[in-house]
Amino acid sequence: MVRGVLVTVGVVVALLALVGGLLWGFQRSLIYLPAGEPGPAPATAEKITLRTTDGLDLGAWWFAGPDPDGPAVLVANGNGGHRGLREPLARALHDAGLSVLLFDYRGYGGNPGDPSEEGLARDVRAARSFLVEEAGVADDRLVYVGESLGAAVVTELATERPPAGLVLRSPFVDLAAVAGEHYPVVPVRLLLRDRFPVAEQVARVEVPTIVVYGSADSIVPPEQSRAVADAAAELVRVVEVAGADHNDPVLLDGDDVVRAVLDVVPG
Repeated sequence: MVRGVLVTVGVVVALLALVGGLLWGFQRSLIYLPAGEPGPAPATAEKITLRTTDGLDLGAWWFAGPDPDGPAVLVANGNGGHRGLREPLARALHDAGLSVLLFDYRGYGGNPGDPSEEGLARDVRAARSFLVEEAGVADDRLVYVGESLGAAVVTELATERPPAGLVLRSPFVDLAAVAGEHYPVVPVRLLLRDRFPVAEQVARVEVPTIVVYGSADSIVPPEQSRAVADAAAELVRVVEVAGADHNDPVLLDGDDVVRAVLDVVPG
C-alpha cells in the first residue's frame, strides 16, 4: 500500500518535472507569435531600417506627418503578427496629422533574432532613437502607444525615457498574471523567464496616461487592465470599449483608440 502510494507520487513528480522542463524550454514559443514579412510599405510611408545596440537590423515604416516639428507616435505591437496589421491605426493617426512609426521586433516581420523581454527593450529603444536622432522629434512631442504585450514594452521604455503621453491598449498587470489565467495549474511565476511588470512600472511613469481595453477581452482579463489604470501615476482616464474582445478591429483603429492617442498628444 505504502509502496504503491510512493510510486504514484514519484510518477506525478516526474510528470510535473517534465512539464515544467518543457515549459521552461519552449515558453517563448507560446508567448511570442511572429508572422513573416509584412509586404511592401504603404504609399504614405517610407520603409526604413532600425539598428539595435546588439547589432540587429529591424524593418520599420515611417509615416511622416505634414509638420516636421509636429508630434509623432511610436507604436509597439502586441505579441502576434507584424507591423502590416497595425497599418490601419497608423493611417488613421497619419490622417489626423501625426507622424507615426511602425516597426517589428526581432524575430518578427522577417527580422533576425529571437524575441525576449531584454531583446524587445533594445528594439523599442532603436525605434525611439530613430525618432529623436534621425527624424528630429523632440522628447516633448513624442507619444508612446502599446498594444497588449506592446503596452509592457513602452511602459518599460517610459520609465527610462518618458514620452509626452502614453496610451496602453489592453495592458496586463504582468506576464505571470495573465499567463496564470490561461494556465492555472502551472506555477508560472516560478517558470517564466520574461516578466514584463506593467503595473509596477507604470506607477513610476509620471506622464499623462490613458488605458483602453475591451469589456469582453478573452486574452487579458478586463480587471487586469483596470488594475494597470489604478496603478498609473498620472492617469487621464480609462476607456472601456463595450463588448470588444482582445483582437477585435475596434481595439485596433476604432474611434476610442484614435481619440485616446489624440488626447495625450501635446498641443
